[in-house]
Amino acid sequence: MRDVAINLRVLHEQRDLIDHAATLLGKNRSDFMLETACDRAQAVVLDQVFFSPNTDKLQQFNAMLNAPPSNNPGLERLMAVTAPWSKVKA
Repeated sequence: MRDVAINLRVLHEQRDLIDHAATLLGKNRSDFMLETACDRAQAVVLDQVFFSPNTDKLQQFNAMLNAPPSNNPGLERLMAVTAPWSKVKA
């Protein structure tokens, strides 16, 4: 059960837009706004958690990306295999 209220003032046009979108999804205004706000809030939090390296970590990451690849015999064998679709003759 919801027990905390969130109040906001909006323009008539904004309310009408929200109501229209909610109707298209078969939701009421409150459910639509809550779901949409929570989706956006989660995206913001995840962006901060996963995409906020400090300068040192970012430089280390870029150095690894720019470094030549290390010797990987398994990958070399895999890349030497001819793809099955390359063997098909027209």
